[in-house]
Amino acid sequence: MSIAFSSLGSGSKGNGTLVRDNRTEDGAIVLVDCGFTLKETEKRLARLGIAPEQLDAVIVTHEHGDHINGVGPLARKYNVPVHITPGTLRVKKIGQIPQQRIIKHYEPFSIKSLNVTPVAVPHDASEPAQYIIECNNKRLGILTDLGNISPHVEMHYQSCDALVLEANHDPAMLASGAYPLSLKQRVGGAWGHLSNQQAARFLESVDREKLECLVIAHISRQNNTIELAKQAFADVLNPVKQVIYACQDEGFDWVSLTVDINH
Repeated sequence: MSIAFSSLGSGSKGNGTLVRDNRTEDGAIVLVDCGFTLKETEKRLARLGIAPEQLDAVIVTHEHGDHINGVGPLARKYNVPVHITPGTLRVKKIGQIPQQRIIKHYEPFSIKSLNVTPVAVPHDASEPAQYIIECNNKRLGILTDLGNISPHVEMHYQSCDALVLEANHDPAMLASGAYPLSLKQRVGGAWGHLSNQQAARFLESVDREKLECLVIAHISRQNNTIELAKQAFADVLNPVKQVIYACQDEGFDWVSLTVDINH
């Protein structure tokens, strides 16, 4: 074993991804985003066998409520360090944070044994970041909340052992759905969210032979279905060893990456 990851929930009602070094009992544990109330966060952490006191850090992607609603309350109650870009902090949606760790210029940083690389992404937020987390020669890529795959993103996410990838909407469902036009344009635009087809095309471009696990995440309840996502990905999943469809209520349970015996 080396790195393991799980989800508190994935979707527009709240997001949170747990990542841990599971080689030892006291290995690093971080939470990427926290979009739930404090009470709900505590409940969802407990479901995954984690106490808030065990968290070494919260890492924030951007300031939208489904990603930060619980960050401030969690940080204040449990004195958890928060890693955040200056732009996200400037929006002042989180409130006071006892232990701020500013991510400057998207420079990599470490939290105990976890090495974290922030990646700039095209999204309608102030200095948003997605993250690649490495431990013991294993790379987990977290890639949600972006409107298109830039060359910068494609370069960084080429060689992951596990990938949490957004497939937010089906364009036809979005177009015919109940959202007002301005919101449809935002979600489907270049600074919004990835469609099933955009995500599938991106997956086509990476080293899928290396992927032990692919998680399809941030699936919209209003503008997508798991079945439509499966159809879009049907032709590119073959080499991937394990595929999981994350949900809003349950997220997904712990996934552990294996270590090559040569390492």
